[in-house]
Amino acid sequence: MVKGPLGIVSWMELSFLTMFVVLLAWSTTSYLNGMFTHIDQMASRSGLLVWEAKLEMSGLTLGLVGNICLAFLFFPVTRGSSVLRLIGLSSEASIKYHIWVGHIAMTIFTAHGLCYLVFWAKTEQLSQVLKWGKIEVSNMAGEIGLVCGLGMWATSLPQIRRKMFELFYYTHHLYILFIVFFVFHVGFSYACIMLPGFYLFLIDRYLRFLQSQQRVSLVAARILPCQTVELNFCKSPEVNHSPRSIIFVNVPAISKLQWHPFTITSNSNMDTDKLSMVVKSEGRWSSDLYQKLSSPLPMDGFQVSIEGPYGPPASTHLLRHDILVLLSGGSGITPFISIIRELLFKASSGSSTRIPHILLICAFKKSIDLAMLELILPVSGTTVDISCLQLQIEAYVTREKGADEDNHKPLQTVWFKPNAIDAPVSAILGPNSWLCLGLIISSSFVMFLLLIAILSRYRNSNMVYASSATAGFYMLFMCLAIAMTANATFLWNKKQNRKRLRQIRNMDTPPVWLNNGDRELESLPYQSLLQATNVHYGERPDLKKILFERKESSVGVIASGPREMRQEVAAICSSGLADNLQFESISFT
Repeated sequence: MVKGPLGIVSWMELSFLTMFVVLLAWSTTSYLNGMFTHIDQMASRSGLLVWEAKLEMSGLTLGLVGNICLAFLFFPVTRGSSVLRLIGLSSEASIKYHIWVGHIAMTIFTAHGLCYLVFWAKTEQLSQVLKWGKIEVSNMAGEIGLVCGLGMWATSLPQIRRKMFELFYYTHHLYILFIVFFVFHVGFSYACIMLPGFYLFLIDRYLRFLQSQQRVSLVAARILPCQTVELNFCKSPEVNHSPRSIIFVNVPAISKLQWHPFTITSNSNMDTDKLSMVVKSEGRWSSDLYQKLSSPLPMDGFQVSIEGPYGPPASTHLLRHDILVLLSGGSGITPFISIIRELLFKASSGSSTRIPHILLICAFKKSIDLAMLELILPVSGTTVDISCLQLQIEAYVTREKGADEDNHKPLQTVWFKPNAIDAPVSAILGPNSWLCLGLIISSSFVMFLLLIAILSRYRNSNMVYASSATAGFYMLFMCLAIAMTANATFLWNKKQNRKRLRQIRNMDTPPVWLNNGDRELESLPYQSLLQATNVHYGERPDLKKILFERKESSVGVIASGPREMRQEVAAICSSGLADNLQFESISFT
């Protein structure tokens, strides 16, 4: 499915979504069937009309079914989870599943709340709105949680999220209150239906918090004339990331709260000690970043924090095609830079693996944006011959009829002095991250159970706690167990990295990979890139002609850029007119 409210959806995704909806429908039918069996007797005992009793049971059923959605809600947003990698998903690609489940959950919970409001109004029990039961369900806690959920839901609608992203971002932190009051509402025992996903999310979120507290070593920034900047960080060699991985970046000098995702353009095989990303000035935050870095005033340092990297599992599916057709619009070219560099590394390393032919179709508004093509070459490109890669670039400048000579400005490199407290980009749990993550999950859960056992013993012998107080203790114990085990693992890994950090801090000269930051226009790699590039002015690429004229037996088509462009490419590939096209969409960052 290409067009529709769900965006671009494969048949596999549609099948799983259908099964999930069927699960919710079956659960609803099963609950209602059991509750309505003796509804007449229950209504007479309670002094209610039959329809009133049915309304109350329907509201209860909707609450029970909504809890099933919460069991799945947090898995897609657990960025560092091994669950996503086991099924071949990246955190970026799974966000839409979180959106789908979130919409379904809030629709059901809203109906749940409305059923009870109508029931209380009809039976003259509006005082139940303010009820906070010590043992039974706490109505007021549920209402507070529902209001928080409605606030997140309203600001997450596409019409609001795309125009006022900061409002969506800050409002979405209400999930903390939503979960806390949900647990107060139903009690901790029943809230355990969502415990697996939420527990993994808490661990992931706390580890990300620990990583975000470290300043990373920003060595240099390359300033492009098209209002674009490439940031280059030092990284530890054990940090390996696959093509199309992303990182989240925070610049306290611009905003201490905002974190923005960007695609990594460097290749972990070719660039073992650096990590690069590209930021194009298209919003207030990115414009402020560009202005600060391109300022003529000298800068001794630039404080940056990073979360990640996150990306899809390493895969060889790019090599199974005869040709790769990469279609990008604007800054959507950034995911393809890492793909091309990965294939360039394989081609130049003398590997026996067959490297597919690459056809890069990129569209820009102005000719000055063509400077982004230079980022395809790594900074170490003077030693890598791009001619060993079968690369053809067709660049389209849509809003200009010819080349503007004033736009041919060289790239500028801004260097930053190393800071004693800066560290290279490193894995938060070290080279054995999956083993450490497994230890954190298992040991923290054992500690959590022990704390619950201690509380249960004292509660049974000496004290009687209210249901909400017990739930509060349990949530506190869970946070304490996760914080203690995650901090211990983090500090142990930090101790192991001290020797490497000292070596980096003692560096008096820039790394070798940035010694030639300002690329010479006469260099062989640059000339090879120019020869592989054809520029078309004043026209848009004819996507149908480009794709349908491919006669190879297997054509991999990857689109990155605006949603409308990706939908157009998906419609062409799914039309059935060309069986050799295999489509993949990248919702680029």
